[in-house]
Amino acid sequence: MTIVTPSQRSIGITDSDANHARRWWILAVLGIAQLMVILDNTIVNIALPTAQHALHFSNADRQWVVTGYSLAFGSLLLLGGRIGDIIGRKRALLIGLIGFAFASALGGASVDFPMLVIARSVQGAFGALLAPSVLALLTTTFTVPAERGKAFAIYGGIAGAGGALGLLLGGILTSYASWRWTLFVNLVFAAIAATGALLWLKSDKATDRDPLDIPGLFLVTGGLFSLVYGLSHAETTAWSNPFTIGFLILGVALLGIFTYFETRTAHPLLPPRVVLNRTRGGSMLAMLFASIGIFGVFLFLTYYMQGTLGFSPVKTGIAFLPMVAALASMAQVSNRILLPKVGPKIIVPIGLLFGAVAMYMLHLVGLHSSYVSHVLPYLILLGLGFGLSLAPSFSAGTLGLEPHDAGVGSATLNTSQQVGGSIGTALLNTLAASAAASYLVGKVASPANLKAAALHSYTTAFTWSSLIFVAGAVTAGLVLRRGNLSELTASPAEAAESIPVDT
Repeated sequence: MTIVTPSQRSIGITDSDANHARRWWILAVLGIAQLMVILDNTIVNIALPTAQHALHFSNADRQWVVTGYSLAFGSLLLLGGRIGDIIGRKRALLIGLIGFAFASALGGASVDFPMLVIARSVQGAFGALLAPSVLALLTTTFTVPAERGKAFAIYGGIAGAGGALGLLLGGILTSYASWRWTLFVNLVFAAIAATGALLWLKSDKATDRDPLDIPGLFLVTGGLFSLVYGLSHAETTAWSNPFTIGFLILGVALLGIFTYFETRTAHPLLPPRVVLNRTRGGSMLAMLFASIGIFGVFLFLTYYMQGTLGFSPVKTGIAFLPMVAALASMAQVSNRILLPKVGPKIIVPIGLLFGAVAMYMLHLVGLHSSYVSHVLPYLILLGLGFGLSLAPSFSAGTLGLEPHDAGVGSATLNTSQQVGGSIGTALLNTLAASAAASYLVGKVASPANLKAAALHSYTTAFTWSSLIFVAGAVTAGLVLRRGNLSELTASPAEAAESIPVDT
């Protein structure tokens, strides 16, 4: 029998809330599930060259292994969040875990390129059901402010560090086992998480019985698909390509129509109250900018360490571990100590500015720079910055959500992260490629010049990442509302006020 103290009852915890009684076990389950989803953004990238050689597909086809996952995941997140609200989060979590594991097994057993792309796309679809359920369960399980801060610090640390851990694990598995194990490893994560969910998660009831917003569903899914596809197309062709322009315009138009439609329909897929709250909306914008900029770290710093410094995939993954440690440590400090006292308006922009300084300093690296003196200090600064910005954004981005909005609110935050990653990949890749081409104009394509051009492309990407972090800091500073978490939660003005300028 669950015993609930008077103090717990006073903040809304009831004797029947079994999830709260098992909350720390549930956190472990959710952390494993979230890690599995985040790892897949980078773990497969390390294995792509080996998989390409084994399955005999071209460089032009290779990007679809990544794009197929991104398209399905990014375009279906809001639907996944709403499904969790309709069928219950535990059920959505289990379906997502089982489906993700099945798709991973299919991908690991691939005998040709189409089979691998189909598996990655199915992975993305089930990931879109899984990710919002994880965050929604975290939001509804941890309601005590002090415990919520600790839980979201752990979750934010996993979300921020998962990409770096994916590089390490991908390098180890590819080097010492097989590229197929970068997919098969998900079976282990999914089995552990599903077992824990069955043991400890209470079977929750549906929180939303409203009719499904079919027009809104088609508009937002089509809009997000077009936007992510247009960005992926820009990465492999050019921003001036007619298909790139057409899909980007179509995506923006459909999302604009969706925004207008949601303010007019009786049962919106994404209720405006979810995003117009300045604390949540500002956190989502901070997540968007941070996700755009973070790809300058994982993508081009990986290229630099492997292509210029000569690191192996495993050594590259190990080189990112100090950033992971700094992020995890600062996430605890920011979510448990700083966020409750000063609120997100101060610490989130400061964290993004830390990232800006670190990326600017990284643009000074050279062909013969030392990792210890020219990379390591700024990786640690980046980790501190992500701990100050990403982890609090997850917590503040779900602050004050009613249970029936938790799924779609969590999905919107995940969408900001996913779309930001797609924008960052396309934008920074294009800028880097242009910088390399410009450097080689009038020069002989000798090995030395090609190596210098590659370095110039990396440092250009670092510079632009720095500017993106600055833009994110300014935007978050303007939109986020002043006050600590207690004031923001209790303030009627915060609940009613939409996103314009700060007062």
